[in-house]
Amino acid sequence: MSHSHGHSHAGHSHGASADADRGKLAIALALILAFMAAEVVTGIVANSLALLSDAAHMLTDAAAIGFSLVAIDLAQRPAKGRMTFGLKRAEILSAQANGITLLVLAAIIAIEAVRRLASPPTVDATLILIVALAGIVVNLAATATLARANRQSLNVEGSFQHIVTDLFAFVGTAIAAAIILLTGFDRADAIASLLVAALMLRSAVGLLRDSGRIFLEASPRGVDPDQIGKLMASQPGVVEVHDLHVWEVTSEFPALSAHVTVEPDTDCHRARLEIAELIRREFAIQHTTLQVEHEPEQLVQIDRRPSR
Repeated sequence: MSHSHGHSHAGHSHGASADADRGKLAIALALILAFMAAEVVTGIVANSLALLSDAAHMLTDAAAIGFSLVAIDLAQRPAKGRMTFGLKRAEILSAQANGITLLVLAAIIAIEAVRRLASPPTVDATLILIVALAGIVVNLAATATLARANRQSLNVEGSFQHIVTDLFAFVGTAIAAAIILLTGFDRADAIASLLVAALMLRSAVGLLRDSGRIFLEASPRGVDPDQIGKLMASQPGVVEVHDLHVWEVTSEFPALSAHVTVEPDTDCHRARLEIAELIRREFAIQHTTLQVEHEPEQLVQIDRRPSR
């Protein structure tokens, strides 16, 4: 029996894209930190939970972007020693950290908002409106910057979700301030905070779900392992495909491994190369490990009964 163990891939490098993403993240971080400091002061002076919750969310924005910058550097380190894939999953850890912080913050803001709904404090709606409008401008700039980054990376997407949620939060805060100015309905501030918490919860669930899929080594979104297996098994000379595994090492880095049995007269080395190319072309999976073996020929049966 002949064996062919193949490992075919075109590598996985962020390269210039990672450098470009790093620059965009740094610009967004500078915008967020500068505005956050002003918002904390204004939120305390105006006694506005909506502004303070926005500021707290901006703090997590800044932390998320900081995690993303560190994760990009870690992910670019070459594989060595025990880390045979390098530290590429640092990006997924960053995405999970972003999701968890959004989840915790949403719960804290929701609890305080409910308390303020029961006993609404007096707020300075004019000051809140001015800061909220300024926040919309700052977050639009940060959102536009990150929208041009590589959002296929869960790491970058996590930071982007933080910024987008904050943008909607400022829109809600501005509307709440306008309602208070026009009607005197102070509970609008707390209601806006609840909407912010709901947006945070939505973003958190999405990030935790997508990063969790990678940690649990589920197949990439939109990739059907059964479809891959059937296509591989339909190739000329292939008898059976088994032990098929499809997973993601990190975002944009799908991988596949499988055992393939071919007919005795099939060139197993050629079969491996053709199947690897098929998987690359049809499913955009470049990192493949295929073990190709010949189907055993029919064995001669020996009758061990004593002759008479």
